[in-house]
Amino acid sequence: MRVLIAHNFYQQPGGEDQVFAAECALLKSRGHHVHEYVVHNDDLQHQSRLGMAVGTFWNRRVYRELSRIVRDESIEVAHFHNTFPLMSPAAYYAVRRSGAAVVQTLHNFRLICSAATLFRDGKLCEDCVGKAPWPAIVHGCYRRSRQVTAVTAAMTRVHHAAGTYAQAVDQYIALTEFARGKFVAGGMSANQIVLKPNFVPDNPSPGSGTGGYAVYVGRLAMEKGIEMMLQAWKQLDGRIPLKIIGDGVMRPMVEQAAGEIPGIQWMGRLPMEQVMHHLGEAAMLVFPSIWYEGQPRTMVESFAKGTPIVASNLGSMAEMIDDGRTGRLFWPGDSAALARTVDELWQNPSQLASMRQQARLEYEMHYSADINHQMLMGIYADAIRRRQEDHRTNGSTHPTSLSHEIPSVGSTA
Repeated sequence: MRVLIAHNFYQQPGGEDQVFAAECALLKSRGHHVHEYVVHNDDLQHQSRLGMAVGTFWNRRVYRELSRIVRDESIEVAHFHNTFPLMSPAAYYAVRRSGAAVVQTLHNFRLICSAATLFRDGKLCEDCVGKAPWPAIVHGCYRRSRQVTAVTAAMTRVHHAAGTYAQAVDQYIALTEFARGKFVAGGMSANQIVLKPNFVPDNPSPGSGTGGYAVYVGRLAMEKGIEMMLQAWKQLDGRIPLKIIGDGVMRPMVEQAAGEIPGIQWMGRLPMEQVMHHLGEAAMLVFPSIWYEGQPRTMVESFAKGTPIVASNLGSMAEMIDDGRTGRLFWPGDSAALARTVDELWQNPSQLASMRQQARLEYEMHYSADINHQMLMGIYADAIRRRQEDHRTNGSTHPTSLSHEIPSVGSTA
């Protein structure tokens, strides 16, 4: 198959970038022709505010480049991971008008939430789901700016109204059933959204789990439940060692805790090989997020290494973990509940051993590269079929005012 994989990189590296790279490598390893198209948010510093605002709605340069690539490379399907803000929805129209099908992975909640997180001021928030995004603008949910949030909210609102998300995308990929439900609640069609989880390539071998510690892997950010996790370890009073791998805005708090609370070791950001090693030797992964998450790649990696997970009973985390079989769930934001759950599991080595086997089995059944490739091929085939049926019915373009008018006023950036 001839596939275009497209991604707008953020300024801070994240899980979406890793998934993009992994799926490109997976398709290439299976003999598919893969053309990568990427842009990077570092380029925003070279644009004016007006150029950024207009380009968020419709980027003429991206439209021209993708139109050419699809024709020249005889692309059958274009798979987008992130188009915000530099690619813009113009990318969808360019691909479809040039004859290829469009697939979009929904890594975050951008299409129904200006902040993309359904999280505001330390709490879950669904004020804009299925409604006008006025609350987001009032609160400046994106980058703490009402002006920037207004542009983001207007972009998604306009393209929803114009039918872009319903008509210019053939198939959406949601990572969990929980996320799919939120998008449907936000007004998107359930028939357009299929499920495909993230995966771990290269079939890593299971770890031993004999390292004698718990581990946290991820960004050091408030929504990740870092402060609550540190409070839980203070209550454990050094009985269970905790390795913290990662970096972020809460680094000073973590460094201070590592110096004051027995058992906590902050290791900073590590190469992936070392992360996987520490993950495999850990007795358990601690995942204390207080927001819904998309589908944490770290949890999939933990399953691959056979390491059980103690996570918040919330959103995709609750869906991924079979409580008592592949890990344990605790009440979100409750440090005492986290401490109690970790302690109970730590004192039950036979249960930990059983969970290790089941965690690895979970990876083999749902998150391996082979299974993911099969799912991708099915999704691509369905998208191509939808594109062909729609072409026979409606022709090469959709009669929306947006699709005809915006190219003439869009950004040249």
